[in-house]
Amino acid sequence: MTEPDSIKDFESAIGELEQIVRQLEDGDLALDKALALFERGVTLSRYCHDQIGAAERRIEQLTERGQLRDASALLDPSTDTTR
Repeated sequence: MTEPDSIKDFESAIGELEQIVRQLEDGDLALDKALALFERGVTLSRYCHDQIGAAERRIEQLTERGQLRDASALLDPSTDTTR
């Protein structure tokens, strides 16, 4: 199992999450393996959710006044003051 900080990008996270879902749906895993996969799936799901939220905030920022602005700070969760 890989660590949460090893997630490369949104697309690879979605791909890995889909693979985990297929493995869990097959149902022929040992309990420990199933729990580890489920935990990794939760991590990936949270990462994807955060990425989608950041993209939504960036789109809102870009379209707010009909002009483009630097929204790179919106991609850094440590600068997010809405949480």
